[in-house]
Amino acid sequence: MLQIVALPIGNTEDITLRALRALKQADVIIGEERKELIPLLKGYEVDIHAKQIEFLNEHSEKSDIQALGDLCKTKNVVLVSDCGTPVFCDPGAQLIQYCRQNSVEMTTLPGASSLMSLLSLSSEKLNKFYFYGFLPREKEERMREIHRLSKIKEPVIVMDTPYRFTATVEHLAAVMPGRKALIAADMTLPTEAILEGNLKALAAKTKDQKKEFILLLY
Repeated sequence: MLQIVALPIGNTEDITLRALRALKQADVIIGEERKELIPLLKGYEVDIHAKQIEFLNEHSEKSDIQALGDLCKTKNVVLVSDCGTPVFCDPGAQLIQYCRQNSVEMTTLPGASSLMSLLSLSSEKLNKFYFYGFLPREKEERMREIHRLSKIKEPVIVMDTPYRFTATVEHLAAVMPGRKALIAADMTLPTEAILEGNLKALAAKTKDQKKEFILLLY
């Protein structure tokens, strides 16, 4: 069986009781990166020596997916990401696909989600939105995509890595300086910053910063 388990997006106290129980009862725990997963499990007093720890990330190959999926056929397996809800903007979908094709029982244990947390902070009612996700890394392609997004009338949600936080806001502001946006950075942590305003003003406020973030364009 495969259990898809949400982890906190920042504050470790945001874990659910079901998630803790699943982690402690699992035979196998699949995470993204060792440096993120192992300290977290130790913090929750999960006996990592009694578990089979595996990893699924952008470097995983088809044979790795199959091996992990085969574990789900006979063992109690928990899938987590570095933070938040697995499969959302991470490679977990490939494992889900393999398990579904092979009739493996699956369930999800809901919890923290950066997307839902961002939406809950919006000052405007959102009946629908366009989720874009991570912008391209290469600048020319990135700017081309930002120009395309500027023409979408619905609210747009974008994400990127912490070290591209400042650059992302600056690039968006260069194309649509007057467009209103909401930024949620380092949510649930002591360094949390929730900023709303036009992109030109937000670019000035976020200069030279490195934070986990998700951004909503109104």
